[in-house]
Amino acid sequence: MKPLSRILLALSLTALAAAAGAAVPVPQPKPAVSLPQAPTPPPPDIDAKSWVLMDYATGQILAAKDPDLRVEPASITKVMTDYAVSAEVAAGKVRMDDPVFISENAWKSGGAGTDGSTSFLKVNSKVPLKDLLYGMIIQSGNDAAIALAEHVGGSEATFAELMNAYAKRLGMAGTHYVNASGYPAADHYTTAHDVALLSRALIHDFPEDYAISAIKEFEWNGIKQHNRNTLLWRDPSVDGIKTGHTKGAGFCLAASAKQGDARMIAIVMGAPSEKARADDAQALLNYGFRFYETHVLYQAGKPVATPTLWKGETAQLPVGVAENVLVTIPRGRYGDLKASMDLPATLIAPYKKGQPIGSLRVSLDGKPVAQRPLVALADAPEGGFFKRLSDAVLLWFQGGKGSAPEQQPDTR
Repeated sequence: MKPLSRILLALSLTALAAAAGAAVPVPQPKPAVSLPQAPTPPPPDIDAKSWVLMDYATGQILAAKDPDLRVEPASITKVMTDYAVSAEVAAGKVRMDDPVFISENAWKSGGAGTDGSTSFLKVNSKVPLKDLLYGMIIQSGNDAAIALAEHVGGSEATFAELMNAYAKRLGMAGTHYVNASGYPAADHYTTAHDVALLSRALIHDFPEDYAISAIKEFEWNGIKQHNRNTLLWRDPSVDGIKTGHTKGAGFCLAASAKQGDARMIAIVMGAPSEKARADDAQALLNYGFRFYETHVLYQAGKPVATPTLWKGETAQLPVGVAENVLVTIPRGRYGDLKASMDLPATLIAPYKKGQPIGSLRVSLDGKPVAQRPLVALADAPEGGFFKRLSDAVLLWFQGGKGSAPEQQPDTR
């Protein structure tokens, strides 16, 4: 056998499905009469500074315009304020029933005397933290955002640094915060891509708090205000997330909708009007649901292959992925996916469960759509003395290289 340091197992997706024991859904047989592949049209024409359409399940960007352009976030800032407060609650540092003091600063900077959105909080009063979250998310209350920041961080400036720490953790490389409300300020900026990352994290990490953004109205201090996200009334599949507007930022909207098992996130930054931001976000969501689909290709813990193991207690080592592998692709293209594995030509015990072995790649039209590490799915200790000796002799006769795993993929 020709010695190889590593061997690339180029397999069709169907072949890998067999190797994984039906870990991958097998494409349906092609019809007897082959029809031309339906094209995927370009995304809608969006009149905004920047925008992003993201698939929630995979985090893939399906379409975008200037996704990393630095823009003013306006009240989209409050999505991070919500995330940071929710994270601090989850960590036990503050509680939902905490009485939060409404300082003169919160009242003066974000209250009824300003020209921004407000929850009409009374100065020197105390309001439960949960009610402030409702006021900030539904009413977009600047006073609520500032009061929350002061309670959680001790001051709004300190809380802004906490926001930046969470942004860094989430990979929001193009974002920097200096306040909790989104009031225009120097060095306060974000990107459409970062807002999409943040929105996905909020939905995933704090689903109960995210659900607040689907509530259409909230009353505080005898004043009932409606959620500014007009898509909540237009489309029943829309359940969030947040609007924003200032003269410099234009009209912004982070929107998300769920249809069946699929969820899309649309971010529109700098639209020319309130109607335009809603129409644009709706168009992006519709485009995502209509022309894309998500598949679970490989399940965590299920063997993708069982290559030969040398000098071990067992003759084979099951390898697979530690987390489900999902891809979002244009509808009707599932059968065109190609998968390959990169594994060592010779696997010699011992291995520990979870130890990286190689890599799995999935591509469409030659472009990568997923890449994940392949790991050992079980402990593989060394075999006894005679097993190690006999395998050493066999390996010596083969020039130190074992049988290529591609000879016998695991089809059990």
